[in-house]
Amino acid sequence: MRTFTKLAISHKDDLLFGRAVHPIRTRSGLEIGAGRVVPEINFTLPTMFVDAQTLPEVREQYRQMIAAVLRRAVELDVGGLVVELETLPPMTENPDWGMEVVWVLLEAMRDAQARHGLASALRLTPNDTREMERPPRMRSGALLDGMLELFERGAEAGADLLSIESVGGKEVCDDALTMGDLHGVLFALCVMAPRDMEFLWSRICAIADAQGAIAAGDTACGFANTAMVLAEQRMIPRVFAAVVRAVSAVRSLVAYECGAVGPGKDCAYENVILKAITGCPMAMEGRMAACAHLSPVGNVAAAAADTWSNESVQNVKLLGGMAPVVSLEQLAYDCRMFNRALEDGPEAARLLRDWMAEPDAALDPQALVLTPACAVAIAESIVSAANRYQAGLAAARTALDWIRAAHRENRLRLAPNEAPWLDILQRAIEDSPDEEADFVELVLPTLDQSKFRAVDYALTEE
Repeated sequence: MRTFTKLAISHKDDLLFGRAVHPIRTRSGLEIGAGRVVPEINFTLPTMFVDAQTLPEVREQYRQMIAAVLRRAVELDVGGLVVELETLPPMTENPDWGMEVVWVLLEAMRDAQARHGLASALRLTPNDTREMERPPRMRSGALLDGMLELFERGAEAGADLLSIESVGGKEVCDDALTMGDLHGVLFALCVMAPRDMEFLWSRICAIADAQGAIAAGDTACGFANTAMVLAEQRMIPRVFAAVVRAVSAVRSLVAYECGAVGPGKDCAYENVILKAITGCPMAMEGRMAACAHLSPVGNVAAAAADTWSNESVQNVKLLGGMAPVVSLEQLAYDCRMFNRALEDGPEAARLLRDWMAEPDAALDPQALVLTPACAVAIAESIVSAANRYQAGLAAARTALDWIRAAHRENRLRLAPNEAPWLDILQRAIEDSPDEEADFVELVLPTLDQSKFRAVDYALTEE
């Protein structure tokens, strides 16, 4: 296990898109974080069943998608491309089905490199099927075995980047979000989730090492993105969602402690904080993810992106063409702009970065906590803490301080019903015990333990 006790990027001026302290190079020669932003395209099936009978149609859908995307990438001279396969549950439950799609994508990508010199990398992201059982069985069972088998076989076949949207702790976090319960969020993200991440990512990193792949990173999508969507629907306060985002970085950092090296998963908006801590390249999504979900962070998310992603788009027909091709074109043009700014030097890149970050940050606290300056401050609070629980408290406190100061100085607009949450969250932080053991003793008895297996989180004995 690695320990991060100081920042890889300690000043906001050095937290930029396209440049990482520790760039990576894939098997195809694609460099990420070495001075250019690379488009990362993610596509999925139109609405349809996935089963043994439809598998030929599934293969054909993916064959058409990857062929069209690669053709347009060559036409636009993108220079390099990441393709992400987020498997659907039946593909993870049945690794043979998932591998059918992996082979379709890799064959086309290798052919494009041989014919046109297009360096590309496949990110394989099996979905975390463990949550399909209630209560989830996190450390054993057929669902876990199938997921790990797909990782291993996919990496052996040639998938370059291994990622997942893991769900450990979500059993508690979902209720905590809807109740505005910061203690529940802290318990889920800083007690339960890190223990599960350590279990899962030690295995993913071992698979990557054995197969010559790259352990890329995880995402707090099921936690902080859920909060963001709920806030966008006016179901929970945006201030609360912003604090959840800051705390989520503690949980997502565990993948890097286990050996992940990036680029972190695109829907992890907390990646800007992780980039400051680790120096690893990060995938980001923002305005280009509107095909999958709406958000208040469409531009600020690009401030530290090393790959720029569309999240996921279905293979449906638009006026301009099939949706994955349209998304690829939009990503390509954004990346041209990012890379031209980088070519003009650090000052030009910082100017573009700030143009993207500052307008979003003035309108929503969730954007404010992703600005380079605030991200560095949150990152510093995390690495200065003694343990993950205290890091979560420190991240929440730092985010809240930044939001309060920006609101007081009229740099951040808050709705009248949001402002009281500054004090509500502050009291929750102040009422939290200093030590993790005391916190667990305080919170665990209040939870519905029928929703999770406490033993899988080392919270009880067998």
